[in-house]
Amino acid sequence: MTTLISPIAPLIDVSDLRVGFAGAAPVVKGVSFQLYRGECLALVGESGSGKSVTSRTLVGLAGQGAQIQAARLRFDEQDLLTCRGRDWQSIRGGRIGFVMQDALGSLDPLRPIGREIDEALRLHTELTREQREERIIELLRAVGVPQPELRARQYPHQLSGGLRQRALIASAIACEPDLLIADEPTTALDATVQAQVMDLLISLRSQERAMLVVSHDMAVVSRLADRVAVMRHGEIIEQGPVEQVLYAPREAYTKSLLRAAAAVHVRRDPALTSDNADAFAEQPTVVEARELSKRFVGPDGESRTVVTPTSFTLRAGETLGIVGESGSGKTTLTRMLLALEKPDGGQVLLRGRPWRELSSAQQREERKRIQVVFQDPLSSFDPRYTVQRVLDEALAVAGVARGEARRQRAEELLRLVQLDPVLLTRRPIELSGGMRQRIAIARALAAEPDVLVCDEPVSALDVSVQAQILQLLADLKQRLGLACLFISHDLGVVQQVSDRVLVMKDGVVVESGPVREVFARPRHAYTRTLLAAIPFLYIHEERGVRVEAIAH
Repeated sequence: MTTLISPIAPLIDVSDLRVGFAGAAPVVKGVSFQLYRGECLALVGESGSGKSVTSRTLVGLAGQGAQIQAARLRFDEQDLLTCRGRDWQSIRGGRIGFVMQDALGSLDPLRPIGREIDEALRLHTELTREQREERIIELLRAVGVPQPELRARQYPHQLSGGLRQRALIASAIACEPDLLIADEPTTALDATVQAQVMDLLISLRSQERAMLVVSHDMAVVSRLADRVAVMRHGEIIEQGPVEQVLYAPREAYTKSLLRAAAAVHVRRDPALTSDNADAFAEQPTVVEARELSKRFVGPDGESRTVVTPTSFTLRAGETLGIVGESGSGKTTLTRMLLALEKPDGGQVLLRGRPWRELSSAQQREERKRIQVVFQDPLSSFDPRYTVQRVLDEALAVAGVARGEARRQRAEELLRLVQLDPVLLTRRPIELSGGMRQRIAIARALAAEPDVLVCDEPVSALDVSVQAQILQLLADLKQRLGLACLFISHDLGVVQQVSDRVLVMKDGVVVESGPVREVFARPRHAYTRTLLAAIPFLYIHEERGVRVEAIAH
């Protein structure tokens, strides 16, 4: 007997959901919401608010030992509380697609991304092998992966973060699921691809499908969502239509999130952007790239140029932003500057001395002068180490003596990045994302460097934490006289922090100059495309906080 489902029945019906782990206090506390076909609900909130645990519970991925209770937890009239292994296998991938934030951890490192997508098609469709191969290329092209035939044969570690994220989205939408859950789906993507993926996600919506988006990017939320639920400490504190929540919020916490978003992503008149580029003309050059170039051999055996001959200088106290899409060559260029990648041509000069002419001992000494802050600090920390031991390693390289001197210096570094020294006994995995990034900055400062290389330092953080980290970097730069190389796909952030900017495309610097000039009068068509793709925020201080997201 077939059960007739009312056309107005919700696709997802959650009532009083509670999720806890190992007997500890629940991390999700009485969450309730409904999601109907044809609409998109966004869950927003800071790290630790419970939004990701809530979304994972809907696909049986809350985690080992999760204790789940709910008055109702239903998907299309199916009781998810009664689902077991085989039930979830039939739901995940086929009827519910799930896009996680950590693409590298979600993709199988031992198989090419084409096979990753093929698995979903093989399990949940009746397509032939040839049809599946065509569908894989079609999906990769749809999410903006260049050279999809080549990329389908590559492994996750051979792709940039943005390309991995696009491959993950392609896998999630392969079977055209009834519900797509996207946990920070555009975090690792540059502006143009972010716009392309948002267009794709919007196109996937229909009267028969629904979407649940977890995001800290209010501009993304404003474009994708019909309704917004704001989470804090495991509870939904405000919920309603996107126009009401973003433009006339009731709760003080929601207003604070929007103010933080404005601090990072507000649209700025380029003419009002600080023009400090000339202020550093008399400062000494700390890093110089002369005609650096690099080629790699792809899986097809062909050699490809990833960085064409590129030159630039970085002066003391200056911040140089490097922007471009995933695969543009900005990371390879940075690795050559750090001597982590040997250039095929050209050379790097540190304070006027070529890297190649230095002895091994001299290179080790000079390398202390350039330190790096990575996008994901947790992956660069040994999970067994406490914060003290993480800093100890850097302090040992810096020549700080063991014992009390090293502990005192570790405490000084934590205070420098506005953290309590009591955290020295904690492990990084026990701390929030913002705290971990501050520890990564403290570790980089241990050697008292001249140059700080920031590789996507805020892209994985909530907007409120992004604003804090950017302000911290600005303060440190001023106090310590640091030169900064700031690599990012977020042009709004680059505009805020940089004095000069390089714009890269396909390994070529297509435009460079003072940030105010480049943003106000971009000469290259690619730069204009990047700027036009950014979803900026406008803020008006009238009756609380008013936000207008401009989606280009």
